[in-house]
Amino acid sequence: MAPRKSWREKLADDKNLPKVARIEGALSRRWGSGTVVIPAPREVDAAMRKVPKGRVVTINEIRAHLARKHRATIGCPLTTGIFAWIAAHAAEEAAAEGAKRITPYWRTLKTGGELNPKFPGGITALKARLEAEGHRIVQKGRRYVVVDLERVLFKL
Repeated sequence: MAPRKSWREKLADDKNLPKVARIEGALSRRWGSGTVVIPAPREVDAAMRKVPKGRVVTINEIRAHLARKHRATIGCPLTTGIFAWIAAHAAEEAAAEGAKRITPYWRTLKTGGELNPKFPGGITALKARLEAEGHRIVQKGRRYVVVDLERVLFKL
């Protein structure tokens, strides 16, 4: 069995992406008509890296940025989310090996400003990092969200 790829190897593997495809079949019921961009993992990471301290971005903001970049109707929600998750783990892997400047994945939120519990360290670590940058986090049911999202949202 081949050794498992590191998170950074997964991030660096573009898998012949990005790709713009016509939205067809069952997906058109969910996404409408037009085209969808399936981004390369490194494109998602690059967008995440642009978010400055004290600001946040949502996955939807990243998707819209990638759609504009590739002149597509939408950015693929599934692959964009998966590649953000890979970028987060690659950043933690680099930090564990001593890297000082890593992708600030904790600034990438789910829709509505929700912290992503699947990112390294879970809610506890993300909350601590965001609060250290001046954000206020509140619990809404099972979710944790950044207060004043519109004010701190970074436009890519």
